[in-house]
Amino acid sequence: QVHLEESGGGSVQAGGSLRLACVASTYINSDHYMGWFRQVSGKEREGVAAIEPDGKITYAESVKGRFTISKDNAKNTLYLQMNSAKPEDTGMYYCAAERSGLAFRRGVISYWGQGTQVTVSS
Repeated sequence: QVHLEESGGGSVQAGGSLRLACVASTYINSDHYMGWFRQVSGKEREGVAAIEPDGKITYAESVKGRFTISKDNAKNTLYLQMNSAKPEDTGMYYCAAERSGLAFRRGVISYWGQGTQVTVSS
Protein backbone atom coordinates (compact mmCIF):
# COMPACT_ATOMS: atom_id res chain seq x y z
CA GLN A 1 0.00 0.00 0.00
CA VAL A 2 1.31 3.43 -0.96
CA HIS A 3 0.54 6.50 1.11
CA LEU A 4 0.76 9.94 -0.49
CA GLU A 5 0.79 13.10 1.58
CA GLU A 6 0.52 16.59 0.12
CA SER A 7 1.64 19.84 1.67
CA GLY A 8 2.23 23.43 0.65
CA GLY A 9 -1.29 24.61 -0.01
CA GLY A 10 -2.56 27.90 1.29
CA SER A 11 -3.83 31.30 0.28
CA VAL A 12 -2.10 33.57 -2.19
CA GLN A 13 -3.01 36.67 -4.14
CA ALA A 14 -3.35 36.58 -7.88
CA GLY A 15 0.07 36.68 -9.48
CA GLY A 16 1.68 34.98 -6.52
CA SER A 17 3.35 31.60 -6.18
CA LEU A 18 2.96 28.40 -4.22
CA ARG A 19 4.92 25.18 -4.18
CA LEU A 20 3.09 21.97 -3.47
CA ALA A 21 4.87 18.82 -2.39
CA CYS A 22 3.75 15.20 -2.27
CA VAL A 23 5.76 12.65 -0.33
CA ALA A 24 5.27 8.97 -1.09
CA SER A 25 5.61 6.40 1.66
CA THR A 26 7.58 4.04 -0.52
CA TYR A 27 9.92 4.33 -3.44
CA ILE A 28 7.56 4.60 -6.40
CA ASN A 29 8.76 7.56 -8.36
CA SER A 30 10.83 5.60 -10.84
CA ASP A 31 8.12 3.29 -12.17
CA HIS A 32 4.85 5.06 -11.50
CA TYR A 33 2.95 7.65 -13.43
CA MET A 34 2.48 10.58 -11.09
CA GLY A 35 0.51 13.74 -11.31
CA TRP A 36 -1.43 16.57 -9.77
CA PHE A 37 -5.17 16.92 -10.05
CA ARG A 38 -7.48 19.59 -8.73
CA GLN A 39 -11.13 19.78 -7.88
CA VAL A 40 -13.48 22.63 -7.22
CA SER A 41 -16.64 21.95 -5.26
CA GLY A 42 -19.40 20.87 -7.60
CA LYS A 43 -17.09 20.17 -10.50
CA GLU A 44 -15.24 17.12 -11.72
CA ARG A 45 -11.65 16.51 -10.78
CA GLU A 46 -9.29 17.63 -13.55
CA GLY A 47 -5.72 16.81 -14.36
CA VAL A 48 -3.23 19.63 -13.91
CA ALA A 49 0.16 18.10 -14.65
CA ALA A 50 1.67 14.67 -14.96
CA ILE A 51 5.08 13.10 -15.20
CA GLU A 52 5.70 9.66 -16.64
CA PRO A 53 8.39 7.16 -15.60
CA ASP A 54 10.51 8.13 -18.60
CA GLY A 55 10.31 11.79 -17.62
CA LYS A 56 7.73 12.87 -20.16
CA ILE A 57 5.68 15.77 -18.79
CA THR A 58 2.24 17.01 -19.74
CA TYR A 59 0.24 20.00 -18.55
CA ALA A 60 -3.33 21.13 -18.79
CA GLU A 61 -3.62 24.00 -21.26
CA SER A 62 -4.82 26.30 -18.50
CA VAL A 63 -1.56 26.01 -16.56
CA LYS A 64 1.05 25.76 -19.32
CA GLY A 65 3.80 28.30 -18.85
CA ARG A 66 2.81 28.95 -15.24
CA PHE A 67 3.08 25.61 -13.42
CA THR A 68 6.03 23.23 -13.30
CA ILE A 69 5.88 19.62 -12.17
CA SER A 70 9.03 17.91 -10.99
CA LYS A 71 10.11 15.02 -8.82
CA ASP A 72 13.01 14.17 -6.57
CA ASN A 73 13.42 10.41 -6.67
CA ALA A 74 15.87 10.39 -3.77
CA LYS A 75 13.25 12.02 -1.56
CA ASN A 76 10.22 10.16 -2.99
CA THR A 77 8.71 13.59 -3.53
CA LEU A 78 6.64 15.11 -6.30
CA TYR A 79 6.39 18.89 -6.61
CA LEU A 80 4.16 21.41 -8.30
CA GLN A 81 5.51 24.92 -8.61
CA MET A 82 2.63 27.30 -9.19
CA ASN A 83 3.58 30.73 -10.52
CA SER A 84 1.43 33.60 -11.75
CA ALA A 85 -1.48 32.12 -9.88
CA LYS A 86 -5.01 33.02 -10.99
CA PRO A 87 -8.29 32.91 -9.05
CA GLU A 88 -9.41 30.06 -11.30
CA ASP A 89 -6.54 27.97 -9.93
CA THR A 90 -8.41 27.79 -6.63
CA GLY A 91 -9.30 24.26 -5.58
CA MET A 92 -8.27 21.16 -3.70
CA TYR A 93 -5.10 19.78 -5.19
CA TYR A 94 -4.46 16.04 -5.09
CA CYS A 95 -1.35 14.04 -5.75
CA ALA A 96 -1.83 10.74 -7.59
CA ALA A 97 0.25 7.73 -8.53
CA GLU A 98 -0.46 4.76 -10.76
CA ARG A 99 1.73 2.03 -12.19
CA SER A 100 -0.28 1.55 -15.38
CA GLY A 101 -0.03 4.30 -17.96
CA LEU A 102 -3.30 3.25 -19.57
CA ALA A 103 -5.13 3.39 -16.25
CA PHE A 104 -3.52 6.71 -15.38
CA ARG A 105 -4.64 8.33 -18.63
CA ARG A 106 -8.16 7.03 -18.02
CA GLY A 107 -8.18 8.46 -14.52
CA VAL A 108 -8.36 5.02 -12.95
CA ILE A 109 -5.71 5.69 -10.35
CA SER A 110 -4.67 3.45 -7.49
CA TYR A 111 -3.18 5.96 -5.08
CA TRP A 112 -4.39 9.39 -4.02
CA GLY A 113 -3.30 11.83 -1.38
CA GLN A 114 -5.76 13.51 0.95
CA GLY A 115 -5.48 16.84 -0.86
CA THR A 116 -4.23 20.30 -0.04
CA GLN A 117 -6.33 23.43 -0.49
CA VAL A 118 -5.15 26.26 -2.71
CA THR A 119 -6.99 29.57 -2.65
CA VAL A 120 -6.07 32.39 -5.02
CA SER A 121 -7.69 35.74 -4.33
CA SER A 122 -8.10 38.51 -6.87
